[in-house]
Amino acid sequence: MTKRDTDRSSTATQTAARRTLAPGVTAGDWGLLLLRLTFGLLMAAHGAQKLFGLFGGPGLTATGKGFAGLGYHPGKVFAVIAGLSEFLGGLGLAVGLLTPLAAAALIGVMINAMATVTWANGLWDADGGVEYNVAIAVVALTVAATGPGRLALDRFFPWRSGGWPEAGVALVLGGIGAAIALIL
Repeated sequence: MTKRDTDRSSTATQTAARRTLAPGVTAGDWGLLLLRLTFGLLMAAHGAQKLFGLFGGPGLTATGKGFAGLGYHPGKVFAVIAGLSEFLGGLGLAVGLLTPLAAAALIGVMINAMATVTWANGLWDADGGVEYNVAIAVVALTVAATGPGRLALDRFFPWRSGGWPEAGVALVLGGIGAAIALIL
């Protein structure tokens, strides 16, 4: 082995070491964990605001009145559905459990938010444009499509790596859930 071959081998080993901190776990897995934890816990907290009045939220009674004002009847039932979708969907994404279903829950809520609240404001608006809801739905869909990574509870299940079927399940179920809520 020449000095040049030894240098290349050493460089390849150093590069591989920078990309993994544990066997088989890459920087991408850590990045997905960071994304899932941040995004998922924020969405779970948003659901907890609706359901339990935590983090300065209005709680279920006030949220139900708000939903009734948007045309959802009975408002409290739809507030529970939205709150649970955000709470459980957020927790599911955070820990990487049932990722396509967690993403579907968040996508469905965001489609409803776009249809009933933000669509009239356009894409960007100081009073709440549709961009925020689009961003949330796209992040949820992206996690379903890429999979939650190796640092997730889903690592033992077939959908751990994401893919077209997982993204399709998230998008179709989210769309169906949103359509049912909007029709009712």
